[in-house]
Amino acid sequence: MGVIEKLGFGKIRASLARTRENLGNQISRLFQGGITIDNDTLSNLEEILIGADVGVDTSASIVKTLQALAKEDRPLDEAGLNALLKKAVVMSLSNGSSSQEKKSFSTVSSKPLVVLVVGVNGVGKTTTIGKLADRYRSEGKSVLIAASDTFRAAANEQLEVWAQRAGAQLLKQEPGADPAAVAFDAFHSARASGTDVLIIDTAGRLHTRVNLMEELKKIKRVLQKVDPSTPHEVLLVLDASTGQNGLQQARLFSDAVAVTGIVLTKLDGTARGGIVFAIASELGIPVRYVGVGEEIGDLEPFDQSEFVDALFSGMNTKDRQ
Repeated sequence: MGVIEKLGFGKIRASLARTRENLGNQISRLFQGGITIDNDTLSNLEEILIGADVGVDTSASIVKTLQALAKEDRPLDEAGLNALLKKAVVMSLSNGSSSQEKKSFSTVSSKPLVVLVVGVNGVGKTTTIGKLADRYRSEGKSVLIAASDTFRAAANEQLEVWAQRAGAQLLKQEPGADPAAVAFDAFHSARASGTDVLIIDTAGRLHTRVNLMEELKKIKRVLQKVDPSTPHEVLLVLDASTGQNGLQQARLFSDAVAVTGIVLTKLDGTARGGIVFAIASELGIPVRYVGVGEEIGDLEPFDQSEFVDALFSGMNTKDRQ
């Protein structure tokens, strides 16, 4: 089995059907028959990219890179243009993907590896935590989930369902408990039991509420008092369908708790998958995982080349996925 099959290329390709139809088919029509890379072509391409939520700055950067790659003002066939565009897009993703290394067990001096998960309500944060726990469990790691979203009704119950499905332990307290205290207790419990991974859920009220950000900062401060290296990873869960609003969320959460990676959910339900490029290029925050469905195994590690291949594959014909 090849790398693409192992990383779920088929699922990623299927999840990008709407984005591919929105973005790819327009590009295919623009490039049909081969063209000269002139100002009109570049302007039209930039407009298409912006329409797919790639972002104004990122779209301009991709177009500029494409122009540089083409070099000569000469007609190119459609396949040649697509190949150059894919290369330009991958280069834009590399701006963020290489800026921060994902923490691994080999870089953590003592257990547990601590993953703080943040994001606004409704983005699929609880589901993502369950899927992430399942991934670690499939690697043979023991997992404890800390239910530090103590204010949302039924949060504990929903998280408990996902913890059971993933085969993970859950530490929870009464509704209204101090979220930082839950995280603190969970860390000591995980360390005492030798648990490999601690995943901390957090509240997700609107990101414009200052008190939410202060709560997140407090959780991080409390963790760092017992281990200055924690949290080892701060994952921000974003709903792909929010488009450019996701950029603002990423900026605010990153300012508060220094986000180290993005989990992009609901990619299969939107034509705005271009937001991946804006996040990587404009914010320099790497995308770690993408959600490609509702099942517990539908969380795929993000690979920039694989993502671009899935986005552009078969774009010359109407997508029937």
